[in-house]
Amino acid sequence: MEEKMINLTIDNQEISVPEGTTILNAAKQAGIDIPTLCFLKDINEVGDCRMCIVEVEGRKGFATSCIQTVEEGMIVHTHTPSVLEARHVILDLIISNHAKDCLTCTRSGNCELQKLAVKFNVLSVEFPGEMTKHRVDDLSPSIVRDFNKCILCRRCVAACKNVQGIGAIDCINRGFESCISTVGDSSLNDVNCTFCGQCIEACPTGALHEKETINDVWVKLKDPETTVIVQTAPAVRVALGEEFGMPIGTNVAGKMVTALKRLGFDKVFDTNTGADFTIMEEATEFVERFKNNDNLPMITSCSPGWVKYIEMNYPELLPHLSSCKSPHQMFGAILKTYYAEKESIDPKKLYVVSVMPCIAKKFERQRPEMKEEELYDVDNVITTRELARMIKQANIEFEKLQDSKFDNPMGEATGAGAIFGVTGGVMEAALRTAQDILTGEDLQKIDFKQVRGTEGIKRAEVEIAGKNISLVSASGLSNARKILEEIKQGKADYQFVEIMACPGGCIMGGGQPIKDSKTQAEVDIKKLRGEALYSIDEKSTIRKSHENPILKTIYADYLGKPGGKKAHKLLHTYYYKREKYNI
Repeated sequence: MEEKMINLTIDNQEISVPEGTTILNAAKQAGIDIPTLCFLKDINEVGDCRMCIVEVEGRKGFATSCIQTVEEGMIVHTHTPSVLEARHVILDLIISNHAKDCLTCTRSGNCELQKLAVKFNVLSVEFPGEMTKHRVDDLSPSIVRDFNKCILCRRCVAACKNVQGIGAIDCINRGFESCISTVGDSSLNDVNCTFCGQCIEACPTGALHEKETINDVWVKLKDPETTVIVQTAPAVRVALGEEFGMPIGTNVAGKMVTALKRLGFDKVFDTNTGADFTIMEEATEFVERFKNNDNLPMITSCSPGWVKYIEMNYPELLPHLSSCKSPHQMFGAILKTYYAEKESIDPKKLYVVSVMPCIAKKFERQRPEMKEEELYDVDNVITTRELARMIKQANIEFEKLQDSKFDNPMGEATGAGAIFGVTGGVMEAALRTAQDILTGEDLQKIDFKQVRGTEGIKRAEVEIAGKNISLVSASGLSNARKILEEIKQGKADYQFVEIMACPGGCIMGGGQPIKDSKTQAEVDIKKLRGEALYSIDEKSTIRKSHENPILKTIYADYLGKPGGKKAHKLLHTYYYKREKYNI
């Protein structure tokens, strides 16, 4: 059926757009920018903030352009004196009840409210009045919630409820007392929050941010008695450059390593090596389960936000989870044991820092199961954003740095480890090794493109060693729920399931560079970052985890066989039912 087109005029430009298009999107197609605050494409399109108001000839008052659809012959004006005055008043009212500590705010320079204040030349607050005062919730290991900086745009609510299907936060109270909070106005630490951090990525101000721990890292870097090792996740290298004005998806691995060495880390290792260990254990575990038809489907356990989700919501399905630790936790365990012994370092004097795209890793790091003999596998987790702040604090001109390589031998990794950062990547990497185990051959067909792509759910079937294996990959917790319901109700016969808490996988983690709503609407960030990781894989000399030479050495000299007693003790863990609310 042919699409009906609507003709209208915006700021004296005659344009034609499909029926159902909003004025905001019609203006964008005409190259006309209308300011927004609460708008977040496909997530929060509710017209709450009113910053996007426009005038429509023949109508009283203003039209909210993000929700008002176009009509035939409509004549729209986006910047008349009355529109500009109204926007200025709206902005002034928002700022009047907003904290004014911009210079010390973590979002200074990347705050949508701040940008609009500059754009509209807001030099003073005309309506000072009374401000609401709220306590800062910093009890969780991952997220800090400061409602004093909230503008009630509800973008965080929409991300939590509509994208992730959690609903840990919502608007409570009425009138001047309205605020975004949790059940019983409790801490995020005590409700059904998974610490995925998608609320942070959606927030236009500093009302939500990760719990920063870089000061602890600086203290350790200054301590001559401590050996400080840093490991970096695959998704970090294709996003860090964005914090320094580089194009989205730029692979800055070499510059990142150079910067980390200048910051003073004793060794800079690659979490991709940890991912190779995860594949060795996970592929072995899958092959055993598949052969014995035991607890199938096997579900990946690399995403801590996802693990917390299933612990709270589907504890009866926990036996399906792989018992493997996530890559950075496995790597930390190897560093505190094998590496410390090899280098004659007292493990108590070894401080392991993980640079992650994920704030749920902060929660995962301090789980009591993630330590051996009272020593945690990983001592600190900082996000991509936190690393960028450290580099800026050290006054390092990141863009001008020369490339360096990860330190050996623990910096050797394969292409399989690199694709862990994108949805479907863990499954593909595991299949590369699993098929060689099942066939006893060195198979050359290693690209499982059936599970690639940024779709929320990807189903596929592959044939290995004459047997069909049914697969599904899901990213985003609302999609995870759909898959779990299928499994729970016996509606699907999967053998292998990959789930990532964040839509698109780790490349879109809650600790990654935050993009404003305009960029999120116009640029396919998932696609650009994902393509960068696949490019790393394609250019790698070794693309199967079990062919990594350092892994072969460590298994032969220290761990024994994959899935063996020692490997299981160091590299595997357990999960348990977790209450949704501790109120």
